[in-house]
Amino acid sequence: MTSSSTPGLSRFNTLPHDEATIVLHEVCASTAWGRAILSRRPYTTAEALLSASDAATAELTAEELAEAMAGHPPIGRPKPGDPVSTREQRGMAGASEELRAEMLELNLAYQERFGHVFLICATGATGEQLRDAVESRIGNSPEEERGHVRTELGKINRIRLTRLVTDGM
Repeated sequence: MTSSSTPGLSRFNTLPHDEATIVLHEVCASTAWGRAILSRRPYTTAEALLSASDAATAELTAEELAEAMAGHPPIGRPKPGDPVSTREQRGMAGASEELRAEMLELNLAYQERFGHVFLICATGATGEQLRDAVESRIGNSPEEERGHVRTELGKINRIRLTRLVTDGM
C-alpha cells in the first residue's frame, strides 16, 4: 500500500461516526478496537491507519480479544452469506471430505482447550496449511496462544482495512 492518501481512506475519514462504527465492526468485532481507530481519525495515510490498528490490537484486554474472536467463524465453516469469511477461508473450499472432517475435529478440540475458535489469518493458506497450524498450536499454553491469536488478529485486521481503503466501502 502506498504512503499517500487514497479515495477510500478519504471516504473512511469523512464517514459519520455511526456509519464508521458499523464499517469497523465488519473489520473487527471488538468495540474497543473500533473506538480506538475512530478516536484517531482522520488518517493522513493508509499506513497511519494500519499502525493505529496494530496499536489498538496490542492494547486489547483478554475480554476485548475474546469479543474480537467471537466475530470469526471456525476455519472450514465460513459464515453463510458472508463473502469476507468465504474469501478469507478460500483455502478450505477445495478440501477433501477427509480434511474437512479432520479440521472439524481439530477445531472442536482447540475450542475445548482454549474456550474460543482457532483464529488464524487464513488468507492465502491451503487447507493443509491451516490443519498443520491448528496441530502446531493446540499444545500451546493459554498465554502463548493468546499471543498467537493477537498476532493473527492483527494480520486479519490489516488485510481487511487495506481492502476497505483500496477497494472502497
